[in-house]
Amino acid sequence: MSTLSEAKSSSFSVKSLYSDYCKDMETYIMFRISARVVELTPSLEAKGLPPIKMSIGAPTVEPPKALMDYFVKCLSEPAIHTYSVPKGEKFLLDAIAQRMKSRFGVDVNPSTEITSLLGSKEGLANMFRAIITPRLDKKQRDIILTPDPGYASYVDAIEVVGGLSYPTPLTLENNYLPDMDAAVAALKADGLDPARIKAVIINYPSNPIGACAPFEYYEQVVDFAKRHNILLISDVAYSEMYFDGQEAPHSILEVPGAKDLAVEFHSFSKPYAMTGWRIGFAVGNADAVGILAKMKGTMDSGIFRAIQKAAAFALGSPECDAYIRECNMMYAENQKIMLAGFKRLGWPIEQLNPPKATFYLWLPIPRNYTSCEKFSADVLEQAGVVLVPGTAFGKTGEGFVRLSLVNPKHELEEVISRFEQKGFVY
Repeated sequence: MSTLSEAKSSSFSVKSLYSDYCKDMETYIMFRISARVVELTPSLEAKGLPPIKMSIGAPTVEPPKALMDYFVKCLSEPAIHTYSVPKGEKFLLDAIAQRMKSRFGVDVNPSTEITSLLGSKEGLANMFRAIITPRLDKKQRDIILTPDPGYASYVDAIEVVGGLSYPTPLTLENNYLPDMDAAVAALKADGLDPARIKAVIINYPSNPIGACAPFEYYEQVVDFAKRHNILLISDVAYSEMYFDGQEAPHSILEVPGAKDLAVEFHSFSKPYAMTGWRIGFAVGNADAVGILAKMKGTMDSGIFRAIQKAAAFALGSPECDAYIRECNMMYAENQKIMLAGFKRLGWPIEQLNPPKATFYLWLPIPRNYTSCEKFSADVLEQAGVVLVPGTAFGKTGEGFVRLSLVNPKHELEEVISRFEQKGFVY
């Protein structure tokens, strides 16, 4: 005979315990795409079309040899395998401060204005946790203005802690430099209270578009944040990935007075091909950096010391700087290959304002398609090429797909060949 407690247990569902903020969460878009590729791989290989992945924004080359050699040496140092601290070891913080000075001309205090991160993605999520007070009523939620199209994790990380992400549209018409005052006006028209805006995010060079921002735009955004008394969050994960002859991307901290209200997020993942190492840093306003470090202290016990040593080495290494320049030349050449190929297939390349930074290409879908998700699905199923639909990055992304140009040249040429063979023309 079943007891009452057994009856209750049989109807129990762990899902009933999920928070109201995560119960309807979907798997991160890149992981959903990866799962679909795994599902289709056997049939695609049977047709002689093994998948060519142009979806994940990650280098496919090895990290710099000098960096890896240095890392191996660090593994035998005394106490290297013990706990670190969430804020980072002094040698790393000092190296970051030196890099900010040499690269951007910015003075920062390593003791109070820098914290290490388990990658900028983790740091951004903890920054959102630190400034958002969760509320169920969407009209009462704290608001963060986010780029649209923009890094998909912004929206997920904001909403899972009970905040509201509000889009600032990036379009060819506004040169991918959104008018923040217009965004506030639109927010008011949607019945939301501008007083609930806690922060604004900018991301240049941008993911997914690859667009850069002139220094004058940084000045405008700093002025906007000051007028509204909000935090300015600058995501510069791609700051070192720009092509020869182009102006080096700026730090928001170069703007006079920006340190009063800005915090900037840097990553080692893309420039040094250290995606799996999980290390980055935040720099800027001491209060923002301080609360971020405290939030991290509830979740992690610091980055492996050997990785911190290697990261500090990379920041001051001429060999690693040369490696970045070589990779940037490779990405610029990859872009030329793809632009020439898509132009041959009818795409209006001259009208697209191709990026001069990152390894991304933001491509409009063919004229006979009205949905970027349908186009991406057809290209995957028929040609075995993995793209990311623009809507993965926000509503403004409809009509576009993102390609990551990190594949070897023979695969890039194969992509164009498959598009042509399968009739995917503009």
